[in-house]
Amino acid sequence: MRDHRHGEHAPYSGVWTGRATNRFQWLLALIGAACLALGITLAVDSAWTTGIAPLAMAVVGCIAAGLLVLFGTLAFVHVALRVDEDHLEVRCGHIGVPRRRIPLAHVAGAEFAPHVTPRHWGGWGYRWRPEKGTAVVVRRGEGIILRLWDGHTFTVTVDDAEAAVTVIRDRLRPHKPGATH
Repeated sequence: MRDHRHGEHAPYSGVWTGRATNRFQWLLALIGAACLALGITLAVDSAWTTGIAPLAMAVVGCIAAGLLVLFGTLAFVHVALRVDEDHLEVRCGHIGVPRRRIPLAHVAGAEFAPHVTPRHWGGWGYRWRPEKGTAVVVRRGEGIILRLWDGHTFTVTVDDAEAAVTVIRDRLRPHKPGATH
């Protein structure tokens, strides 16, 4: 192992992974499950006396709202970030959808963002704002901002974002064979 002077770092080899989790969204998922259960209960055992149309609207509305809230929150309970030699991959939720894979050749730069909040992006999830770009926000806290060569930005909340930025920047630098860091 070689000692590095202050401000220097050894290039990171291998795959860097990080993630961010929002446990509060489990509460929202429970609310979605409750709406779904209410819709099923209304459909199966209802003493609704005012007609079939209001009952059908209530059942469909509760089931639709429950499914939307349940799956919408479970998709953004956590985000996983993976940086390998050539790509950066962002996967959301338990099944990894939505997913975005960005070739590092398309990245012009990476910045550390100490305070990324859902409030600034319009809520949790996969967000797009014309003046800010695209983001995957699962919680308030640190994140990374990627500046792409096409002028767009992509922001991701992730734990240990400074390490992610260091790894990404290191992989963006052209390395010369035999060069020391």
